[in-house]
Amino acid sequence: MDEVVVDGESLTPADVEAVARHDAHVTIADGAREAVRESRARIEDILETDEAVYGVNTGFGELVQQRIPEEDIGTLQRNLLRSHAAGAGDELGTPEVRGMLLTRLNTLAKGFSGIRVRVVELLADMLNEGVHPVVKSKGSLGASGDLAPLSHLALVTIGEGEAWVDGERLSGGAALDRRGLDPVRLRAKEGLALINGTQLTVALGALVLRDAERAVRAADIAGALTTEVTMSTSASAHQRIQDVRPHAGHAETARNIRELTRGSGIIESHRNCHRVQDAYSIRCMPQVHGAVRDAVDHLRDAVETELNSATDNPLVFDAERVDDRASGTDRAAVLSGGNFHGEPLALPLDYVTGALTELAAISERRIDRLLNPNIQEDHLPPFLTDDDGLESGYMIAQYTAADLVSTNRSIGRPATDNITVSGNQEDHVSMSATSAYRAQEAVNNTLYVLASELTCSAQAMEFVPEHEPGRGTGATYTAIRERVPPLEEDRPVGEDVDAVLELVVSDELTERVESVIDTYVR
Repeated sequence: MDEVVVDGESLTPADVEAVARHDAHVTIADGAREAVRESRARIEDILETDEAVYGVNTGFGELVQQRIPEEDIGTLQRNLLRSHAAGAGDELGTPEVRGMLLTRLNTLAKGFSGIRVRVVELLADMLNEGVHPVVKSKGSLGASGDLAPLSHLALVTIGEGEAWVDGERLSGGAALDRRGLDPVRLRAKEGLALINGTQLTVALGALVLRDAERAVRAADIAGALTTEVTMSTSASAHQRIQDVRPHAGHAETARNIRELTRGSGIIESHRNCHRVQDAYSIRCMPQVHGAVRDAVDHLRDAVETELNSATDNPLVFDAERVDDRASGTDRAAVLSGGNFHGEPLALPLDYVTGALTELAAISERRIDRLLNPNIQEDHLPPFLTDDDGLESGYMIAQYTAADLVSTNRSIGRPATDNITVSGNQEDHVSMSATSAYRAQEAVNNTLYVLASELTCSAQAMEFVPEHEPGRGTGATYTAIRERVPPLEEDRPVGEDVDAVLELVVSDELTERVESVIDTYVR
């Protein structure tokens, strides 16, 4: 994807990834520009009245009762960015910062924030010219939105703060100047519009979603390959079993396993063996992987809705469309609400963290079945090395997987919590950014565990009797072997797993599988 058109209505998680991770060019739709102009005109109408309107000519939070003189309104907006840039901790990476810029641009482009087109254009220019603000990761409560991180981001628009350009850390003003961009002088409502929303949470959530979808695809592929090399059966993925418990995710995973192993001579070779049932980590893949899929789908619904939502406060509407105007003129109505509250994202992110932990846990159990001499099949040597004792093979790959599973469990406690702030005016917060950070760590850990399983199952294939694998599992084995040779003597196995992980996160593994089977489900 080379270009993403921002219109406030159609931004997708794939768009966010394209801009955040792959530097796709950003263009603002003409219709969005017009919506922004109309919204700004409504603010200008309000300024001509003597009415106190929150976010336009009052203080913020507990200071909402403080009326601000017209000549000080610009200073108020600038002071808001300065005072709220109180973040701590590590800096966010470039993809996360780019994701924040894009998602804030998109919500402003909806035309309910009363901001000028000039400000919106600057956000797009910063993305296209590679001006990336320095943003501290800690400080968001997920209500009122992600205030502190967004304030660090927004400072650069007025020539303050710091930003990275061409690998060099510069002051905000110098960074803009390096790219021939001019800072803006904020007017009424604009500072608040830049920082009052969930854009750190939703940007992280979109990237987590993309990686979680990779994880569930990789889990099915890894599990299918492990099914073959452990001489297990794919009968547990039979459609009749799924039909009488018709969860959507279950159906998708079961179908994937059937298609991945279709035509497998390995499975056919032991169809009438003595084993009655396989272990749960293999037999229950449709149920466990499927439940994770359903959790990821829940997150997708929340993220897709949030990406194209107006999360500012207050919001500026056409008065004719508002029956009970809180404030404004005959043309405009300004309504205060809570669209900045991160709860709609926090809960699905917490949910998906727990789900990903289960996905990693079942994969780690399959890794153990591949390596452990006490439970592995007779045709597999201990730890998948011919010279066990002298060599350790992939023994420690399971240690690392166990550590990552344990880490996921330790961060799996819901992050949604409440600490009252702003003089008790803001007395319930979501901690949605914390939920997003935990989900991000969980999905990265889970992807590594799955890459470990793929690495070990490919090695196990070296010891399988001469039978053809399934179409999908065969393509998987070939793709891995193009990156990682068979383990014939001990070497740093972490490098093997890293190579397979890149195969997964680049989507090459999925593409290779899809090239040989007709009905692969996402």
